[in-house]
Amino acid sequence: MKQITSFLHKKVLILGLAKSGEAAARLLQALGAIVTVNAAKPFAENPAAQSLLEEGIKVICGSHPVDLLDEQFALMVKNPGISYANPMVKAAQAKGIPIYTEVELAYLVSEAPIIGITGSNGKTTTTTMIATVLEASGQAARLSGNIGYPASEVVKTAKATDTLVMELSSFQLMGVEHFHPRIAVITNLMPTHLDYHGSFEAYVAAKWNIQKQMTADDYIVLNFNQSIAKELAQKTKAQVLPFSTHERVEGAYLQDGHLYFKEERIMAATEVGVPGSHNIENALATIAVAKLSGISNQDIRTSLMHFTGVKHRLQALGQVKGVTFYNDSKSTNMLATQKALSGFDNARVILIAGGLDRGNEFDDLVPDLTGLKQMVVLGQSAQRVKRAADLAKVPYMDAKDVRDATIKAFAMAKAGDVILLSPANASWDMYQNFEVRGEEFIATVESLKGE
Repeated sequence: MKQITSFLHKKVLILGLAKSGEAAARLLQALGAIVTVNAAKPFAENPAAQSLLEEGIKVICGSHPVDLLDEQFALMVKNPGISYANPMVKAAQAKGIPIYTEVELAYLVSEAPIIGITGSNGKTTTTTMIATVLEASGQAARLSGNIGYPASEVVKTAKATDTLVMELSSFQLMGVEHFHPRIAVITNLMPTHLDYHGSFEAYVAAKWNIQKQMTADDYIVLNFNQSIAKELAQKTKAQVLPFSTHERVEGAYLQDGHLYFKEERIMAATEVGVPGSHNIENALATIAVAKLSGISNQDIRTSLMHFTGVKHRLQALGQVKGVTFYNDSKSTNMLATQKALSGFDNARVILIAGGLDRGNEFDDLVPDLTGLKQMVVLGQSAQRVKRAADLAKVPYMDAKDVRDATIKAFAMAKAGDVILLSPANASWDMYQNFEVRGEEFIATVESLKGE
């Protein structure tokens, strides 16, 4: 990483911890900053804060005392999940304290160029696809960002010959000023996280920050299936490289069942290793980035053919007695489940769905549920999900948890069927997170393989 002196002897407040805050605190300490960490979680229940204290970093836990800002901090690094309406953040703004998110910090010290990927859906899959294709061609790709590898941790060991393939959320991008990827990708834009941003327009503006510092030497890859992307394409200095499954574009596109890049046939759509129309879009975005990165058509095709998905995102788990299992636990909203179902013949699918009740009905999901062989329903939202199943005329049964649901689904399945965990709901009513929910599904499938 670059040994910059911008933070030397400067007082910096890390607001909120989690993985990114912990990584940012260590990076700033390594750069000579005087670091204070403020986390809401009590110290006794906060192993990360305990570790940082042992390393000589000041920690204040249990609350966010606004008077802490009287200590004349030169900078605040804010956890992305903390709203700008938070009293500590508002007080820092009132005092004129610059507020960074952790990816901004990482960019400032990174020797490696950055490919940044954002969007409402498909970020994780596209980020992983891109890294996989780069690696397969012999280029050193480092996954980072919102994908579980804090950028400010990865940059410490990333070399100038590496490429940071960075997943970026709207929360991370909302506050960036200097962040500058050489290639940016926006997979799609849907009304999401409106409780945080306040409006779709504000959400789009946060995502659009990804290209804020881009120049005519850079590239932004946009989904021309969406009219909003075509509008945004007129508002950037970067070179626009579109992708589309609906029309032939001057980039990557689907035509007659094949994936192309500027008239070069890359592969058949059916050869992509993960199912679903959304994964064709993800593959096209990946192809665009790969071609910009000088990767051969054959290397792209081979990598995408062998790509089996991301853990908890339409992850293929294999077969038991001819029944195929897919783990899509990361599907925490209706749109993600709609996209998951698009890759299958509903008549052979048993869908496991339900979770945290956020008060919404599932009417928009009804057309996608129609024709399913069966549903197994669980969680707080069970009654709302069952209402949608009734509207779609799909039979269902109840389950107490994911293990119970998987066993019941398998009992009614026949060879050739698919059991799909795609809950369309967050996990927090029953599980700590979607990963824990998905791990229970994986463990249950493994136990069925052993029977």
